[in-house]
Amino acid sequence: METIAIHTEFIKLQDLLKFAGATGTGGEAKNLIQDGQVSVNGEVCLQRGKKLRPGDVVSLNGRELTVTHADQ
Repeated sequence: METIAIHTEFIKLQDLLKFAGATGTGGEAKNLIQDGQVSVNGEVCLQRGKKLRPGDVVSLNGRELTVTHADQ
């Protein structure tokens, strides 16, 4: 499990995937999300603009990303 620290209240799902280096481009992130390959907190998520907050866990291709706040 990897921890991704954000400095804002939330981050959108496709932006998190790019920020974490899980995808190379926004288009790639969009396709993975729309193809149902990304889950948030254990459920498949098809919303690329889903707001993720500290405590949320994103899974993609066997990789788990946990969102935390940068101050933690």
